[in-house]
Amino acid sequence: MEANTVNIHADLIVRCKDDDRSAQFEIYKLYNKAMFNTALRITGDENDAEDVLQEAFVSAFQHLSSYREDASFGAWLKRIVINKALNHVQRVKKDMMLAEDVRKETSEYEPEKTEPNYTVDQVKQAMKTLPSGFRTVLSLYLFEGYDHKEISEILGITESTSKSQYKRAKDKLKMIIKQEVNYG
Repeated sequence: MEANTVNIHADLIVRCKDDDRSAQFEIYKLYNKAMFNTALRITGDENDAEDVLQEAFVSAFQHLSSYREDASFGAWLKRIVINKALNHVQRVKKDMMLAEDVRKETSEYEPEKTEPNYTVDQVKQAMKTLPSGFRTVLSLYLFEGYDHKEISEILGITESTSKSQYKRAKDKLKMIIKQEVNYG
């Protein structure tokens, strides 16, 4: 049995398809914060996230006719944001090759046996300093809810690479936060 997607903003979307600027602004207001956060988690930079957000909304409104309503509008838009963010990261050459430079550091790091409690601000700040490959896999897995198979397809890497990047990202994140707590 196939589940039907009910779009709670169907009337706004129809108006957007007719180039109604006020409807586009309403859609923007409804989704901009969540989509900005998605872009920020992937790019790691507020200015880059704002650029990605702008590009994503422009693209979404230009290609709204391709929205088939087989998923919620928010899910469709989030996919555009994720793709734009990943493309942005690749354009500025912050790809997963940077992770290899850090591999020796993380392999020497022995994670703690008990998980300390970190504040949200500590995690956010530490994530900004992660190499983009680590940050991208960690964001897609933890925050966007993709599994390693989906991440491997999105990024064009193997599933085992996704898993190892995720583990290394977690270890590196813990190390960064621990250093900040001890020396901050």
